[in-house]
Amino acid sequence: MEEQVKVSSIPRIGEKAPSFKAITTQGEIQFPEQYEGNWVILFSHPADFTPVCTSEFMAFATLQEEFEKYNTKLVGLSVDGLYSHIAWLRTIKEKIEYKGMKNVEVTFPLIEDITMEVASKYGMIQPGESNTKAVRAVFVIDPKGIVRTVLYYPLSLGRNFDELLRIVIALQTADAFEVATPADWRPGDDVIVPTAGSCGVAQARMDSKDEDTHCHDWFFCTKKLDKDKVFEKITKK
Repeated sequence: MEEQVKVSSIPRIGEKAPSFKAITTQGEIQFPEQYEGNWVILFSHPADFTPVCTSEFMAFATLQEEFEKYNTKLVGLSVDGLYSHIAWLRTIKEKIEYKGMKNVEVTFPLIEDITMEVASKYGMIQPGESNTKAVRAVFVIDPKGIVRTVLYYPLSLGRNFDELLRIVIALQTADAFEVATPADWRPGDDVIVPTAGSCGVAQARMDSKDEDTHCHDWFFCTKKLDKDKVFEKITKK
């Protein structure tokens, strides 16, 4: 008989991130409570000492200071044990060189989750991929502990780190300026003004002489947002 694996539902966007206490390579953490006031990227990987995971951890560690500029902490997870984590991270620092990255030290916490308790809470175990390994999940969680973005990758596919950073910047920009960001948005590009809630507002927008705002139609208005203004507002002082 095929082994039955308990699969929990995936936390949804707009919900409170599930709480847990865990041992990590940086000591015990209480998540997400101790990260209140910070944005967090919580991400899982299938196993230590695997090549795709190794490349990802090197990328995350190399970009850690860049994420910190946007008040964003990194927290990793796999279902391997603490000593395996420590040995693997030491190997990365001492032996692995990839795409110009070398002597990379991982200083953000990597969660030990042998029991799969945390992975189950976050829907990271997906039997279609594996009953014993966490898929490459990414949760972007805001300073109030609310899930704002959910991404899932199969075991074989490494993540796009430019996109992860773009997501953090775009979410913070949307919050700070009460706008939305269009497809492929980057800082300095036009942003989208929230859709008009009444006929009067829609007409006023269409008739507006504001040079920074352009209405393609009543429901689709964009406005300029200077890159420097974005970075001044959202970067950590």
